[in-house]
Amino acid sequence: MTMHHCETTTLGVLLRHEGLDLSEPMLFGLGSGLSFIYWDSKAMEFPFLGGRVKPFELTRNLTARLGLTLRVEETASPRRAWQNVVTPIDAGRPVGLQLDCYHLEYFRTKVHFGGHVVAMRGYDENDVHLIDTDQQGGAVRTSRESLAAARAERGPMTARNRSFTITRPERSPSWQDELIPAIRECAEAFLAAPIANLGHRGIEKAAKRVPQWRLRPDSLSQIALLMEKGGTGGALFRALYRDFLDECVQLVDNPQLRAAHTLYAEAAALWTGVSDSIAEGSLTQAGAILHNLSRIEKNAMEALRRV
Repeated sequence: MTMHHCETTTLGVLLRHEGLDLSEPMLFGLGSGLSFIYWDSKAMEFPFLGGRVKPFELTRNLTARLGLTLRVEETASPRRAWQNVVTPIDAGRPVGLQLDCYHLEYFRTKVHFGGHVVAMRGYDENDVHLIDTDQQGGAVRTSRESLAAARAERGPMTARNRSFTITRPERSPSWQDELIPAIRECAEAFLAAPIANLGHRGIEKAAKRVPQWRLRPDSLSQIALLMEKGGTGGALFRALYRDFLDECVQLVDNPQLRAAHTLYAEAAALWTGVSDSIAEGSLTQAGAILHNLSRIEKNAMEALRRV
């Protein structure tokens, strides 16, 4: 199974250990993971276009919806942080970690991102054994020292040595019964975003701002790369959500669901067009596509809200 996104990759590892094997799009959709944010500030090197909910919200959404026990540990103590990890691993249970990928030795591109999530499945005297996305190598290793630095890093989106485990109780809701609630929750949040930077209004704001960017070509290339290849599964997470809806229409006979799936298939292709246009410096064209996307995604989410 090819895994693209760090948080769903980790969830897949932890849930398979509990006997629940779901596709990455299904994990993303059941966690109501789709969103949008346009963010720009003087402190940032370039504007940020994000396509999902904030880090760890997807995990909280998914475990609550499926009736799973999520145990989260955070601490400022390096000794306690290590103990929080090795105790479940020594008992045979994989552990999720939120950290800053900058310090991980197997990362080829060194950038600070405090919302990265990996699954830890073992350790030895020198290294820890991790599962990351396919793009980062899948089953990988990094030194214990580098892991400690990654977990302790402070800054945007970081957590204080956060580790977590998931346990499936003997009786838990059927995941099939939770599809519609997950879809509706995602749609409601997208349509009722509290500020204009979020949801379909955020896409429309991006449509107006992107043509006004005055950025170097290398910055434009980096923005486009993050949208398409930065663990998003392609098309700023829209490909993942399209595939989630595709799985849903195989299970639920609903005309609103089928209509939304068609719209998100269109949206995924258009988002790739946005990233291509940004990479080429065609910012007016990118803005025009974004304007169209704001309408398409609003219509799709309105249909999903009525499922």
